[in-house]
Amino acid sequence: MASQETWQSPISPGLSWYQATVGERPSYAALDGSRTCDVAIIGGGYTGLQAAYNLAKSGVSVVLIEACRFGDGASGRNGGQLGTGQRWWPEELEEKIGYERSKALFDLAEAAKRHLLDFAREHQIEIDYVPGQLNVAHKASYERDFRENAEIAAQRYGYPHISFMDETETQERLGSKRFYCGVRDVGTGHIHPLKLLIGLARVAANAGAAIFEMTKAKAIRQGGGKVTIETDKGTITASRALIACNGHIGNLEPVTASHVMPIRSFIGATAPLDRHPDVLPGGEAVADSRFVVRYFRRFEGRLLFGGREAYTADNPRDISQHIRRQIAEIYPELKDIEITHAWGGTVGITMPRQLFVREVMPGVTSIGGYSGHGVMLSNYCGKLYAETVLGKAGDLDLFASLDIPAFPGGPRMRAPLLFLALSWFALRDKF
Repeated sequence: MASQETWQSPISPGLSWYQATVGERPSYAALDGSRTCDVAIIGGGYTGLQAAYNLAKSGVSVVLIEACRFGDGASGRNGGQLGTGQRWWPEELEEKIGYERSKALFDLAEAAKRHLLDFAREHQIEIDYVPGQLNVAHKASYERDFRENAEIAAQRYGYPHISFMDETETQERLGSKRFYCGVRDVGTGHIHPLKLLIGLARVAANAGAAIFEMTKAKAIRQGGGKVTIETDKGTITASRALIACNGHIGNLEPVTASHVMPIRSFIGATAPLDRHPDVLPGGEAVADSRFVVRYFRRFEGRLLFGGREAYTADNPRDISQHIRRQIAEIYPELKDIEITHAWGGTVGITMPRQLFVREVMPGVTSIGGYSGHGVMLSNYCGKLYAETVLGKAGDLDLFASLDIPAFPGGPRMRAPLLFLALSWFALRDKF
């Protein structure tokens, strides 16, 4: 096994700043032959590992396989922001599914937030939590929406932690004149995602889950009341299975692949901002109002900036060049700052940007499509899946009841049509 310092994921380009700051990552063996268990899990991100831990601690035999190393996927390479609620603002979701369901999903997200922070505290996982998030408007015409968001969150959703920021406050808190207004959320924050993932794998293994790296699922079948998963290193036979691959589903399972599509997002970490104390002086994370969201934060003295997306299988040759250009639009004084690390990862999205939860074949549940809002939701959904298996009344049905249509175009045209649609939305951000 290559050392942490030299290992490069085959699925994600670039050495991440997260990886560079955790030291040697613990390694786990590959599957060493055929296994039989109660529940098999494909995917070693937050969803899969949380499910494995919660099942194993209750005495359920679990085998989990991860195609690469734990942390190589989105769970170890993301923007680290927890957010509040679902991917949509609650009032937007309310227009689509009604107040009652929207409120239930908002409350579920708050439970997810508490679960993540409590889990890290209980298991002594130092996730470097920093409170505060700013959501900012890149168009002046959005001011009314942002004002109403703060009011609705408090009055209709029982969440008093959001306050409106006018142009002056927004610019002071960001240290930038690029945005027109925003809201400040003091009820959430941001973390070091890879530290959480490493700690979660340790906790799952200590609970008795059999977890394996470098073991790719080649096929999954159901028959005779059993689920069979084929790998290069053995076959797993189980009573039930969880597919937790998110944007890395590939061709493994066609129903999930038709509903959860991958896009690539890229992040750069700058050199320390010692000479720029006005850049995010409060330490909050930031997400803007673009369809192609720009998300950034001051973390451990650096600016971690994400926003460039790619809708094809190709990765850009120089990630840092594109990231630096976006940084300079917001912080002109940083146009020449060194970018010490630049990396990419795959985000799983659905058509309505809502979570996909479905039994895709008897005994096989698929969970994915967090659409860039998965740090807290994926951890909680792994727990909810385990509760479902254990026969406890859980909230996973709230997601399962959502109407998530398949992407149009079929296997051959799905990706080209997605490229055209997302490119059009990205163009709208400029006007």
